[in-house]
Amino acid sequence: MSEIPRSGVQRTAKLASLPLGAAGRAAAGWGRRLIGGDGEQISATMSARSAEQLFTVLGELKGGAMKFGQALSIFEAAVPDELAGPYREALTKLQSSAPPMPATDVHRVLSEQLGRGWRERFADFDDEPAASASIGQVHRAVWHDGRDVAVKVQYPGADEALLADLRQLGRFSRLLQPLVPGMEIKPLIAELRDRMAEELDYRDEADNQRAFAKAFADDPEIRVPRVIASAPKTVVSEWITGTPLSVIIRDGDQETRNSAGRLLSEFHYASPPRAGLLHADPHPGNFQLMPDGRLAVIDFGAVARLPEGSPIVLQRMTRMALRGESTELMELLRTEGFVREGMRLDPDDVLAYLAPFAEPLLTDSFKFSRGWLQGQAERVGDLRSPDFKTGRALNLPPQHLLVHRVTFGTLAVMCQLGAEVPLRGIVGRWQPTITES
Repeated sequence: MSEIPRSGVQRTAKLASLPLGAAGRAAAGWGRRLIGGDGEQISATMSARSAEQLFTVLGELKGGAMKFGQALSIFEAAVPDELAGPYREALTKLQSSAPPMPATDVHRVLSEQLGRGWRERFADFDDEPAASASIGQVHRAVWHDGRDVAVKVQYPGADEALLADLRQLGRFSRLLQPLVPGMEIKPLIAELRDRMAEELDYRDEADNQRAFAKAFADDPEIRVPRVIASAPKTVVSEWITGTPLSVIIRDGDQETRNSAGRLLSEFHYASPPRAGLLHADPHPGNFQLMPDGRLAVIDFGAVARLPEGSPIVLQRMTRMALRGESTELMELLRTEGFVREGMRLDPDDVLAYLAPFAEPLLTDSFKFSRGWLQGQAERVGDLRSPDFKTGRALNLPPQHLLVHRVTFGTLAVMCQLGAEVPLRGIVGRWQPTITES
């Protein structure tokens, strides 16, 4: 296949072939458990064949379908093991791999973007892709001055396919919902659609990467590769070598997991005050632990622009939740649009709903785990729970959706790592409003 399938009919047919029936039956099992079913008697079997079909369909389609799959892979830590287990490996593959684009297509794109003499810019160029992503793939090369570089090339037709996928996924949102119980699919798809247009022009991504590279240029623990050249559908940057967090999640020892979790937290919370930006694609394929112990960060297509740093209202909300200031928290939520129109809520119920999410900040060190995240998901998703009713009355204003998703995604990766992280100190350093006495 030389290009991404562009036909809406063709792509819709492929999306419709996803194993949603199996997913729905498994999710229904979890749903019954949430409303009081006997967990021992509820079967939620999802076959490896179905999981492989998910990877194959989303991977072949690339574009928005693959982006959606990558987004799901971040949150799998929140889903019970009997549901997520068989899909975990297939979804994780989507974080860093997809069927490759033929070399002839790669050469054509490079000729269009860097000029007919593009080969003269490189001392060497490897036609075999080193990695794949949702709208492009990466090749290893040597720049004309001898530097090892990564060359990211956008798939032909990615723009049309990506937007078409997200339109179709929006229509399928009710069918896709069982894949991730306890998480709203429709807002995720809408938010992805809003961000996709920004990711299609690699010049924007290159500008974002330059800003991060400048902000972290002298950092002893964070490494952002510098951009060497860019065009609308091609970006060339320094090559970095490290172990992806997806590998550490699977095979790393506890010390390595803890180090990766601490560095990921540091990068997440330091970025808004240092760069005025937030890296908005926190899946494990975008982070690597380098041999010298630094965390390397790649893929800056999606960012949240925060020129004033992390939103102060979110910091104040967290501080009030930590201090148990239920009345003040309720007033702030209403003032800032976090409560749906016409809803009456008890301040203590709102505090009970939000405070557990701030639990990692209560102690000097916190051990993140899949179990903790699954407990949070079940708590707010249990139809019998007061927290479920409270959650339905709350609203997340659109301007905070991306920051919320990225922060939750980062915590989810730390839960996948099973890392013990001194999060209170890290947050206190970069967001002192939260922890100051």
